[in-house]
Amino acid sequence: MSGRSRFRKRARRAAALAYLAALALSTAVRAFLPGWGPPRPGQRVAVIDEREAGTGCTGVSHIAWTDRPGPPGPPVLLIHGSPGDARGLSGLAERLAGSRRVLAPDLPGHGASEREPCDLSIEADALRLGAWLDALGIERVHAVGYSLGGAVAILLADRFPERVASLTLLSATGVQELELLGDARLNHALHGLQLAALWSLRAFTPHMGLLDRTFPVVSYARTFYESDQRPLRAALRRWSGPALIVHGKADPLVPAAAALEHHRLLPQSELLLDEGDHFTVFRHPGRIATVLKDFLDRVDGGLAAVRATADPNRVAMSERPFDPTRVPPASGLALVVLSALIAAATLASEDLTCLATGALIAAGRIRFLPGTLACFAGIAIGDLGLFAAGRLLGRPALRRPPLRWLIRADQVERARAWFERRGPAAIFAARFLPGARLPVYFSAGVAGAGAGAFVLYFFAAAALWTPLVVGGAALAGRPFLAPLLAARRVGLAGIVAAVAALVLAGRLAAAAATHRGRRRLAGWFLRLRRWEFWPAWVIYGLLAPRLLHHAWRYGGLTVFTAANPCIEAGGFVGESKSGILAALERAGAPVARFRLIPPGGKEDRLRALEAAAAAVGGPPVVVKPDVGERGYGVRICHDLDQARRRILDDGEALIVQEYVPGVEFGLFYVRRPGEERGFLFSVTRKRLPEVVGDGRRTLERLILDDPRAVALAPVYFAANAGRLDDVPAAGERVRLVELGTHCRGAVFEDAAELATPELSRRIDEISRRVPGFHFGRYDVRAPSESDLARGEGIRIIELNGVTSEATHVYDPRFGLREALAVLSEQWRLAFEIGRENRARGVRPTPLRRLLAMAWHHRRG
Repeated sequence: MSGRSRFRKRARRAAALAYLAALALSTAVRAFLPGWGPPRPGQRVAVIDEREAGTGCTGVSHIAWTDRPGPPGPPVLLIHGSPGDARGLSGLAERLAGSRRVLAPDLPGHGASEREPCDLSIEADALRLGAWLDALGIERVHAVGYSLGGAVAILLADRFPERVASLTLLSATGVQELELLGDARLNHALHGLQLAALWSLRAFTPHMGLLDRTFPVVSYARTFYESDQRPLRAALRRWSGPALIVHGKADPLVPAAAALEHHRLLPQSELLLDEGDHFTVFRHPGRIATVLKDFLDRVDGGLAAVRATADPNRVAMSERPFDPTRVPPASGLALVVLSALIAAATLASEDLTCLATGALIAAGRIRFLPGTLACFAGIAIGDLGLFAAGRLLGRPALRRPPLRWLIRADQVERARAWFERRGPAAIFAARFLPGARLPVYFSAGVAGAGAGAFVLYFFAAAALWTPLVVGGAALAGRPFLAPLLAARRVGLAGIVAAVAALVLAGRLAAAAATHRGRRRLAGWFLRLRRWEFWPAWVIYGLLAPRLLHHAWRYGGLTVFTAANPCIEAGGFVGESKSGILAALERAGAPVARFRLIPPGGKEDRLRALEAAAAAVGGPPVVVKPDVGERGYGVRICHDLDQARRRILDDGEALIVQEYVPGVEFGLFYVRRPGEERGFLFSVTRKRLPEVVGDGRRTLERLILDDPRAVALAPVYFAANAGRLDDVPAAGERVRLVELGTHCRGAVFEDAAELATPELSRRIDEISRRVPGFHFGRYDVRAPSESDLARGEGIRIIELNGVTSEATHVYDPRFGLREALAVLSEQWRLAFEIGRENRARGVRPTPLRRLLAMAWHHRRG
């Protein structure tokens, strides 16, 4: 390591230690700070018993408030919004003081009141205010709620109607349907994300309590997350006293449509929609005070309308259900949030997001221009990011999330060839070909395409494609969504779910419209129907009860790890292939020649590769991980250039092995410790599938048309990425894979008839030479089946331990029940042999160690 590298490492370590020390000090300081206050000048503090208030919490909380004196009569209770405290309404309080007594509390979680009560919902705040008024001996108040404080005022009036003389809503939050996205579940999820982000900011920033006092970010986020606005609609309908609604037409946080809906639900209410916005009460408190004084004077004089004296037509209107078709398109904060969600959603699926956005336009939830721009912005961010990843990181980026979840290496290889043929025009054309964008844009970056040309072609294509798809979806979605909206009970989540179902149906129909799509669907259904194509975790999930039974019967969950004392953990996970092959080689077994290339610098590894290839008589050579399973990372390299690329793919320890021609088999061997001879539990023939050309169809079409290959089409496409567009000659046989691994496309067949006495003796002779080996599968090659049956010409490629399988069960003739029975018996033997070895002094691997090994191997 160079001196500069050591300095950087030490600097990073010192910075990390300094951060951890500052964070620990900040946490300690915050632990000793009081949970409330100190009160500001002029404030008083009341102690509220949470049990008596009925919040469901225990202990007490502190409410700080100011009291501006005035003439007798019900005082005005000013309830602030969030974030903020009573100081935000001080201008209004000053202009009301003298004509009215004014009470202005800091709600818990804000200002000088209790900072972290157990419940910060609007319901809890309303209950605490009721208890607080009891403590002050105040019988009635004029409740004035601003922003989220309006929701608190509504619930205060609903829970204590005898205590509230009138209800005034200033730019007030209210009914759920007009809050943010209009759906309680979606809003709750957004508020949860906000709370998680702000909690992390506070918890992992050394702030010495400043974020708790100056801006209580977590209390603000908790208030929204813990509140449920759905009861507010019924609460408004139940309020029968006087009501005043003042709202700005240009309010960016709470849309004016909310004020109109509150006005409808309160038929006795007076409505003032001015030209202001959400912050008019801060900028022009005198204007609001004038309107409020006039209203309160009429309330005190008995001249303000109540529900019993309201216009009958308005009363009838208030009793009608909510009409979702009258919800205006998103604006202000709701538009910002919705646009951000749309842009983020394109990173998961551009097509689905554009179609869903079109449906939202059809439903009237967002206008065409902002919806299209949001889609375009997300598409630009994602696709330019793909190009940058290809340009800066290259192919190694495909091995890491998220690219490894989105793009396969074979797709990139095919896209690279297309890009080299078509040039920048491929960038434009890929925008209109489903499934082509991601690999083409990434390949353009890998190939070193000019950034200017890429941006030009990309923006031209996206600017044409995005409005066409979004607009087309909007036009097509209107007749489909009309019945849903007419039902008046479908929220945004319901619309999104309906759109997703429509899109899925559309995709299935589009796939069924083409031969390629129909065959891919047929392959998908075949993989579902045939258990041999199921993922390993599904099979072992079904097998788990039997494995637990074996563990109970033979005395421990990890007893099986003692089955092969010569292999770490019996060969369960993380065993070294080179170590096992070396043990076989020392025992005189016919092992295919191999050399280990350890981790190290690129130049050292390339020199080691050349020496290893010469030592094993290649090329061709097989390059594979020293620690691995199921054929992952294994490559047959026909020349040194291919081997060099494989060596440079990563820095792990690799084996370079002689390529052995012939037929491949899997031989599962078992020998109990107390027995002189073992036996072959399973013999598997490994057939490498082929398709036969006809001079007309491409290799891709031949794979799709094959009745079995279609089930593994993605695997075969990946293995033949560079030649899928080739047209094999009539009668030409094209081998689809070169590896005898089932999950990589090989066909496994039961070859029990080859388990001759000669073969059994030969494998038993080899196995007994390796001390401590009792259980596992040899992967071997032989010139022919007859040679194998005679035990002649065998070359060992690998030997796997307890996690190897009796792979003959993957023969298509085996049913699931029969396969599970064989695998269960195989594991029973592993547990039985492990128990016998344990009795002879072999210690099984502890469960904790085994899990640690599995985790380490998984991460590697």
